[in-house]
Amino acid sequence: MYGERVSRVPDAVLWWSTAPGSATPGRRVLPDGCMDVIWADGALLVAGPDTAAHVVTDRPGARYVGLRFGPGTGPAIFGVPARELRDLRVPLDDLWPGAEVRRLTERAGEAADARPVLGPALGAVLEEEAARRLGATHRPVDTALVGCVVEGVRAGRPVARIAADTGIGERRLHRRCLDAFGYGPRTLGRILRMNRAVDLARGGTPPATVAAVAGYADQAHLSREVRSLTGVPLGALIR
Repeated sequence: MYGERVSRVPDAVLWWSTAPGSATPGRRVLPDGCMDVIWADGALLVAGPDTAAHVVTDRPGARYVGLRFGPGTGPAIFGVPARELRDLRVPLDDLWPGAEVRRLTERAGEAADARPVLGPALGAVLEEEAARRLGATHRPVDTALVGCVVEGVRAGRPVARIAADTGIGERRLHRRCLDAFGYGPRTLGRILRMNRAVDLARGGTPPATVAAVAGYADQAHLSREVRSLTGVPLGALIR
């Protein structure tokens, strides 16, 4: 069971899920340029930006609630550059003071115990803390840079053009992107394009059309990129 809604925190999504009651094969979490704070059966952890699919083996009946922060926005919440969390899952108290995390864990546990619908109630606790930290951060989101890069890579613009649009050199842009997204603009573009392609395919769009609409050279290019970033063919992701 999975559900989500737009969060009250800017550029974030609140999501919740419960694993099946019986053992199932590992599920594949696709890279999406995002960072998450996740309540996982009572523990709080952070998922950094992935460069490839992350395979998760759930305990039967495991419960999760998370806040997914859009590309470039997570560092303002967590207080560290995205590159330091790339391809990692770390306990939240590795990043925030232990006493604060214990209090947040207690509040989240009380919300989980008090409401039959887990996601919205527990998610409100995570949203409140994220909004507080966003308002008090000493590492604010560079919305102009983040917006320009995300828009540029989604439009398929060359990195040189994106750098010119932001008013900084390519090397400096790459460093700024490592801090904001966890990787450079080319990798971010590959990941966002792959996610668009998977969404189109899951909606029933034929692969050849997916390749054309998502900006791949051809269907073979689409197949290579999807397998490179997810470890499986496109067809395996839409079954």
